[in-house]
Amino acid sequence: MTTALHISLITETFPPEINGVANTLGRLFDGLRARDHHVELVRPRQTCDGNQRSNDQVMLCRGWSIPGYPGLQWGMASTRRLMKRWQVQRPDVVYIATEGPLGLCALRVARRLGIAVVSGFHTNFQHYSSIYGLGVFTRLLTQYLRWFHNRSALTLVPSASQRLELQRRHFDRLELLERGVDSRQFSPAKRQSALRQSWGLGEDDIALLHVGRLAPEKNLGALKHCLEALQERFPRRRFKLIIVGDGPKRAALEASLPDAFFCGAQSGEDLARHYACGDLFLFPSLTETFGNVVLEALASGLGVVAYDAAAAGQHIRHGYNGVLAMPGDEYAWIDAAAWLLEEPETLRTVRLNARHHACRQGWPQIIEQFENQLQRACQSQTGPLPLSE
Repeated sequence: MTTALHISLITETFPPEINGVANTLGRLFDGLRARDHHVELVRPRQTCDGNQRSNDQVMLCRGWSIPGYPGLQWGMASTRRLMKRWQVQRPDVVYIATEGPLGLCALRVARRLGIAVVSGFHTNFQHYSSIYGLGVFTRLLTQYLRWFHNRSALTLVPSASQRLELQRRHFDRLELLERGVDSRQFSPAKRQSALRQSWGLGEDDIALLHVGRLAPEKNLGALKHCLEALQERFPRRRFKLIIVGDGPKRAALEASLPDAFFCGAQSGEDLARHYACGDLFLFPSLTETFGNVVLEALASGLGVVAYDAAAAGQHIRHGYNGVLAMPGDEYAWIDAAAWLLEEPETLRTVRLNARHHACRQGWPQIIEQFENQLQRACQSQTGPLPLSE
């Protein structure tokens, strides 16, 4: 029987914000509380908070918008304020999910007070710098991330490929914590003819679905290339690209894909219905630490087309429950999508296998594993540590 813990979760993004990190943290937060742990949330103030004040469940701090990412922000807490709070209500363990100013402040205070720290590697920021024309900072950012995570008792990574990459970059004490999916929420049973008709599709037409943040690091130009190749290879079939999500690249995508249907950001049951109404799920991203949308698409019974990395590399058996291509080989990625469409029985079988696999990837076992990792970090803590150690 595990001991109830006082856990402080530090993050700069959290539901109702829509992104993979927020979704994961929401699941971990709710799961730990359901297992009778006291979980305190430290995060920037959100628009929906209104006049809400900090209390024993949540500490709200200032936030600054991230340029090019409306709705996302950096957080900043006063070191003195956090120190005073944790001296009065001392956590057993601190989980730091983001490495920005808020995470750095929490790391400093926790180490000074001798509180166990576990960190999560949720986002490949070191890859983003080159994509955004800041390649000169890639090395510096990697050094900072390594320094940051090596100051925690444990760093949790979501995929084996991510763990291998970080090991090669000399990150220490890495452990795997995968992601789950709610296969009751995401289900082929939620397919609706009316929604497909609103997209201009009949039952025999092919909906090429993409769900995700519309941002430069997501390699979204590949969607257009895939659509054009499939139209040329299967001239008698009708395809339509359905894009769910929002972000800084949306306007450019709408201009380059005038026939695509842009649904905007979706959540909850609406998101589940959008997944269920697709046929193929196109996922061209090369910068994911995991990619929750892959599991959601598998659970929804879609034919997933992805690169052999992160969640896709762990959960897809090529030709069985989805198709994969070597990372960066766009021609192979497009060929994989075409293979799914050559025979009707192929796509039907792959979609069925996708659903069966996803139904075994629930959240409860992930929450239990996370709980055990936090417990072990508490047991290993010996006292205050200097930040430079």
